[in-house]
Amino acid sequence: MKAVNYIEDFTQWKKGFEFYIPINIRFSETDMFGHVNNISPFIYFEEARIAFLKNLGLFNALADESQQIPIVADLQCDYHRQIYFNDNLKLYVKVNHTGKTSIDIHYLGMNQRGEVCITGRGRMVQVDVQSGTPVPFTEKEKMKLKV
Repeated sequence: MKAVNYIEDFTQWKKGFEFYIPINIRFSETDMFGHVNNISPFIYFEEARIAFLKNLGLFNALADESQQIPIVADLQCDYHRQIYFNDNLKLYVKVNHTGKTSIDIHYLGMNQRGEVCITGRGRMVQVDVQSGTPVPFTEKEKMKLKV
């Protein structure tokens, strides 16, 4: 696997993942060369991130009374192996770092043969719905996000 700037020790980094969702690659996600289009992993990251946060109890349906929402501030994907129609990925998600108002989330996508296909990371910031300014996590939220 090629080196990426957010992974110091791949073996240690990989051990930190527990939560994953299955991704079955659809034909519509491939390009004219027969492999997954380069935008599709970002959709997979979104799907996995939402499932992960829901699993932690932090991403409920946005109600009218919600005062803060999580937004993606940046997102990065590194492609290590091509992914094809009908492949089955396990897309792992973990919190790598929790800040005052943001979290750094990491992703690992492995195919049915256990080969690393994609890795990624992204920062989410919790913001006030009205002002758009960052809002600190509560102590309860921080406990759920513990690395």
